[in-house]
Amino acid sequence: MKFFICLLALQQLYVQIVAQDFDFFYFVLQWPGAYCDSRHSCCYPKTGKPAADFGIHGLWPNYKTGGWPQNCNPDSQFDDLRVSDLMSDLQREWPTLSCPSNDGMKFWTHEWEKHGTCAESELDQHDYFEAGLKLKQKANLLHALTNAGIKPDDKFYEMKHIENTIKEVVGFAPGIECNKDSSHNSQLYQIYLCVDTSASKFINCPVMPHGRCDSRVQFPKF
Repeated sequence: MKFFICLLALQQLYVQIVAQDFDFFYFVLQWPGAYCDSRHSCCYPKTGKPAADFGIHGLWPNYKTGGWPQNCNPDSQFDDLRVSDLMSDLQREWPTLSCPSNDGMKFWTHEWEKHGTCAESELDQHDYFEAGLKLKQKANLLHALTNAGIKPDDKFYEMKHIENTIKEVVGFAPGIECNKDSSHNSQLYQIYLCVDTSASKFINCPVMPHGRCDSRVQFPKF
């Protein structure tokens, strides 16, 4: 019996150590118009077409030396009851565009079990998703870009203008990932913002993500 208790304690300690082993988060926002214009198949959620706004892709623990932990605690499964009070916000701000059309549960399950479980030393399941929602509101990127004259109107904009606008609002340089549509246009696709381990404030990125963009990129309509 004592051996069994000790084994459980060691397992719990191992999970805690693994969960603590990260240096910062990537907070990743995705433009739905670019997702749907790429080679990805695109289906609106069962709740309907999302708003023409950046959607949350994820809040991902990372190492400052490069790389990231993943699937840190197989015993910690996504439980929609733990985020029931956030559900309407998740449907609106953290929607899925994957096919076939679905309610988002599979997407949120993937994000929690692959990424969120690696931050359990800092955030429980409710706190993890709530932190993502708060960060999106704090950044308010579409508002910032629109105010700078950068609009989702299928026109092309200077990458430097986009980067500087986001840096002015967030306080730190973003990482930007672009995709190519069927006409080989470079499109604004995902924006990476770096966040401290408490997931409460933006920081300077210890490592920039590898994203390729042309000097001028299209901001597609959605």
